[in-house]
Amino acid sequence: MTSTKRRIETDVMKLLMSDYEVTLVNDNMREFYVRFYGPGETPFAGGIWKIHVELQAEYPYKSPSIGFMNKIFHPNIDELSGSVCLDVINQTWSPMFDMINIFEVFLPQLLRYPNPNDPLNGEAAALMMRHPKEYEAKVKEYVQRFATKDIMDAAEDGNEDEADEEMSDIGSISEDEE
Repeated sequence: MTSTKRRIETDVMKLLMSDYEVTLVNDNMREFYVRFYGPGETPFAGGIWKIHVELQAEYPYKSPSIGFMNKIFHPNIDELSGSVCLDVINQTWSPMFDMINIFEVFLPQLLRYPNPNDPLNGEAAALMMRHPKEYEAKVKEYVQRFATKDIMDAAEDGNEDEADEEMSDIGSISEDEE
């Protein structure tokens, strides 16, 4: 077994054994979904997102591809594709990090401290800078419309009509395609 494959198995097993709800795609440790909860004391609190993760063949030397499956209103997340503009993941990734870091540190930090100066969603960035209260209200509206437990459960139960509207158009886009 190569060190890369062993590392993927180790990282994914740590994630599977954690408190996160992880769903492997076709029992493949290179592609899976994780239920991610919005951090408390932010406008994203109470939200639940389905995060699509793909581990490249070069993982952990190359960052994973991360994408939000259901819509989120955030300056650094593309609303249509769900792709994440996250410098730590895309540019400063290090093999020292693992999948748990993404869900316990990187994504919560991204939601707590958006960077409107490097936007993927220009509307969210402009609203955040010019009208912070309106931005916060729109974030909360998106949480209620697209990121509730009922919506997530409907999507996982296969109720496609109800879930389609809430899901992003594309699962995730790696940094190579941005």
